[in-house]
Amino acid sequence: MLQLMNRMACCVADRRNRLLSQRGQGLVEYGLILVLVAVAVVVALTALSGQLNTIFDTVQNDLSSA
Repeated sequence: MLQLMNRMACCVADRRNRLLSQRGQGLVEYGLILVLVAVAVVVALTALSGQLNTIFDTVQNDLSSA
C-alpha cells in the first residue's frame, strides 16, 4: 500500500512538472511569434517608406490648403 502511494505521488509530481515546463514553452513560442511579426512590420515599413512619405505629404498639403 505504501509503495502504491509513493508511485502515485511520484506520478502526480511528474505530471505537475511536465505541465509547468510546457507553460514556459508556450510562452517562448508566443514570444517568438511576436518578434517575427515585429520584424515583418519593420521590413514592410522600411520597404514602403518612400510611398508613405508621398502619401503623408499629400495629406499634409491638402489639409493646409483647406
